[in-house]
Amino acid sequence: MTVSLEQLRRCHVAVDLGAARTRVYVKGAGLVVDEPSVAAVNTRTGALIAVGTFAERMTGRTPDYIRVVRPVSGGTVIDIEMAQRMLRHLLGEKLRRALRRKPRLRAAACTPHDADPLAQRATVETLVGLGARRVELVDTLIAAAVGCGLPVEQPTATMIMVCGAAATQVAVLSLGSVVTAERIPVGGEAVDHAVVQHLRLAHELMLPSQAVRPLQLALHDSGITPDGPASTLIHGLDVATGLARSVHVDTAAVRDAIHTPLTAVLDGIGKVLRDCPPDLVADLTDRGIMMVGGSALLPGLDQMLRDATGMPVAIAERPDVCAVLGLGAMLEGTIAPMVLNHLAQ
Repeated sequence: MTVSLEQLRRCHVAVDLGAARTRVYVKGAGLVVDEPSVAAVNTRTGALIAVGTFAERMTGRTPDYIRVVRPVSGGTVIDIEMAQRMLRHLLGEKLRRALRRKPRLRAAACTPHDADPLAQRATVETLVGLGARRVELVDTLIAAAVGCGLPVEQPTATMIMVCGAAATQVAVLSLGSVVTAERIPVGGEAVDHAVVQHLRLAHELMLPSQAVRPLQLALHDSGITPDGPASTLIHGLDVATGLARSVHVDTAAVRDAIHTPLTAVLDGIGKVLRDCPPDLVADLTDRGIMMVGGSALLPGLDQMLRDATGMPVAIAERPDVCAVLGLGAMLEGTIAPMVLNHLAQ
């Protein structure tokens, strides 16, 4: 399906339902919601206990009758009812009343490039259940490219890599369309799992789920490069005794553990370049790759891509919100007037 800029300008709200975070942009108000895509439910009564940041902090810390769920996986809604309940609470009563006052509420939503009709329908039904009379679906690759200021409407190649929690999407864009694209089922969650497994096997240390990302940030701040510090102090639980223990972790070993699952991303980039016309590949020699998405800030990922491809690699200024800001720019009509031919699937 396709959607024009004129149709998008009639929309009132833009939604980016991601596996890690949910973001909502309201026309005229800007980004109003940026919260984790998490909900906590009482299994005895069915009541929704918490959503967003508070629900995420409850992960692994709840009694048996409280279940922490993620209704979105890989950019696809897998639990429509829970996604609707989560969005209602994230929007808040005041904002919901403002949206209900619009007689024909229109919404726009990001969908992965390879989303099948069932996944698209799940996204549409989620927003229709919140009161939207019409839902426009926009390719996440196009929205993210617009959000980080890439000249997608020009007849030159633009390469973008959307680094999500569950998957990574790589594409070459030209004249407002996706020329070639590839979805790799490796994202921030796979990297988190690789770090946890490394610490468990190499140090017999069990790292709490909430501590994985702070560990990566600590490694990034201390310089996870061959010239950086040799080790970093990590706190966790001893696998054998279950007691708290601290160990000095070799940063080079952690870097190797992080890079191992990312080799699939390099294979995906190679496939995209092989399927791309030679003239567009020549453009990419100077333009390089633009990285967006919450996982674009993984330590060492940008340098790994530079070394493997020989192309310039840049990280967007606000990589985590590029997609929803791009949708917002389309709603506000602040992008170039050139018609984008294949905004949606």
